[in-house]
Amino acid sequence: MKAFIIIGAVNAFLAVALGAFGAHGLEGKISAKYLEIWKTGVTYQMFHSMGILIIGAIMMKIPQSSLLTWSGWLMVAGIILFAGSLYVLAVTQISVLGAITPLGGVAFLTAWILLIIAAVKYL
Repeated sequence: MKAFIIIGAVNAFLAVALGAFGAHGLEGKISAKYLEIWKTGVTYQMFHSMGILIIGAIMMKIPQSSLLTWSGWLMVAGIILFAGSLYVLAVTQISVLGAITPLGGVAFLTAWILLIIAAVKYL
């Protein structure tokens, strides 16, 4: 539980920092299309950082749930695959990297389903 709270907070911090970098450091250096891709990465990273924090908080009530553990790690994997691939795509403009992004999306969707199941089962 403590690990997910720390991981969620670190990722939220990074989302804010990367958002500021995109707005100030990348503006004028990459096209509006790729700046929008960067912003999408930041948005999804922040949403799922909050999801990880929520999982950490729920684990204080239900500490031994593999559903919650898997949900948290899948959100972490989703951030790396989804947001990470969008960040790299935005700055390199290597379009094949877009093929990685849906894997992160599947990780996110699976994580949310596991969280729903855990809530129904335990809360």
